[in-house]
Amino acid sequence: MTFSNTINFHTYPIERRMYRESMTVMQLIPALESGGVERGTLEVADELVRRGHRSIVVSAGGRMVGPLIAAGSEHITCRIDRKSPMSLLQVPILRRLIREQKVDVLHARSRIPAWIGRLAWQTLPAHSRPRFVTTVHGLYSVNRFSRIMTRGEQVVAVSETIRNYITENYPDVPTKTIRLIPRGVDPTEFPRGYTPSQEWHAKWSTDYPQCSGKQLLTLAGRITRLKGHFDFVDLIAALKSCGHAVHGVIVGDEDPRRQPYAQAVRHSVQQLGLTRDVTFLGHRSDVRDIYAVSSVVLSLSTKPESFGRTTLEPLSMGIPVVGYDHGGVGEILHAVFPEGAVSLRDAKALVGRVELLLKNKLVVPPFEQFRLNTMLDQTIEMYEELNGKATVKTEHVAA
Repeated sequence: MTFSNTINFHTYPIERRMYRESMTVMQLIPALESGGVERGTLEVADELVRRGHRSIVVSAGGRMVGPLIAAGSEHITCRIDRKSPMSLLQVPILRRLIREQKVDVLHARSRIPAWIGRLAWQTLPAHSRPRFVTTVHGLYSVNRFSRIMTRGEQVVAVSETIRNYITENYPDVPTKTIRLIPRGVDPTEFPRGYTPSQEWHAKWSTDYPQCSGKQLLTLAGRITRLKGHFDFVDLIAALKSCGHAVHGVIVGDEDPRRQPYAQAVRHSVQQLGLTRDVTFLGHRSDVRDIYAVSSVVLSLSTKPESFGRTTLEPLSMGIPVVGYDHGGVGEILHAVFPEGAVSLRDAKALVGRVELLLKNKLVVPPFEQFRLNTMLDQTIEMYEELNGKATVKTEHVAA
């Protein structure tokens, strides 16, 4: 029987393989389009494969499915992304998948997938259930719907901010079930002192001549509310009025469901007369190169971030970051580059700190915290501890 890595959930073809002394780990995520949670899912999936385990990701699909499969994982397309009662129809489908794929660890990374996964998991016979893990990736509104993220046999907190959020808002969650596994960056992917190629520089100059001769300020992340886009635009306006030759670039997708917000940001740019001073780049696969040519990277979410990947990546490269001192971003800055931390929504302090960095080129010191390999080691160790001693799995073909 031919195996397809992307499985239509109506047919379920299954590859004939022997998984000796290995685990089958199934991660649940709404979709695989872009974003930090999605990238973390792929990083764990790739590491599972590298260590000889079987990795399955269930999602509604997206542009990151290709890289996932290319690295050796399997993808099952299933609509576990919709906040609708109709999503409950996926429970028996997922239950069947868990049983047929002989899943050892079921890992939910978002609320809708966690509800579907939990319901599928708890309706399996107790002796045949996989171990159930949840990761709290966000500072969700505190309610019964969000509480599902604390219902794992192990509940992963991606930062101290998240661990505090869990213990303060869900005090009935046993402390022993909460496992702090900070997310991390790969220093080989974001190396200190990285320089883009001449070809990249040439194309950048051709595509974006408005950036030439300017100090580049970068804001990376999806164009969604609370990410600080208006504060970023106001910062560019203030620096321009002070005579600084700066150009702002906004890197990230526009959420199709939040078009009015993106339009409002663009309107603000126009109203302030900054159409030649702020460039919207959309989704980019060369964000490392963009960081490398940036003078300062900004992290201006007005709501606390659970971690702050786009803060950590440029810091790993030695690029200064200025961000609001709260949540995961504040954690990272205090640990790595405290000079970059400014009080929330303090526009004067923000302008002053960026001016200081533009003039004085403060050095970001090397650091060993927040490494990707540490996060991966701790995650796989958790799976192995939960799974106990590995067993031999016989080949299996669905009827």
